[in-house]
Amino acid sequence: MLDALQVVTTVAFGLMVGVEFSVAFVINPIFNALPEDSGQLGRAHGGRMLGAVMPFWYIGSLVLVAVWAIAGWHHDGTGLVVTAGALLIVSVVMSLLLLVPINNQSKTWTPENRPEDWKEQMHRWDRFHYVRVAVLVAAFTLLVAALV
Repeated sequence: MLDALQVVTTVAFGLMVGVEFSVAFVINPIFNALPEDSGQLGRAHGGRMLGAVMPFWYIGSLVLVAVWAIAGWHHDGTGLVVTAGALLIVSVVMSLLLLVPINNQSKTWTPENRPEDWKEQMHRWDRFHYVRVAVLVAAFTLLVAALV
């Protein structure tokens, strides 16, 4: 049973990390290179779409990591799982305090109503997101290390 939980947790969390990584290093650079207002419109749509899904994915991943830590408490690697869970909590707190407020504004922007400093706000969101991705990659690495 613990083996199945470890696989499900690792796959679910790994897919989430992959999505966040691709947003940082693939999707947003593509949007930034699009002409005229296309990039801003794409980022707004992505903010709406991922903003609806990611809270469930983050909380679901956190629950799975917590269950793994509890179920495997007396097994090797539990310290790594607990540390991964702590890093995931850090990423959730970062999201709520730093990224979500910017995303909640930017997902409603159009070329007609966006603020003058919208590019600066997007660059700030990107910088926070790079840090969040680094935290998530570290957490995922710890989960994988706990498997071996």
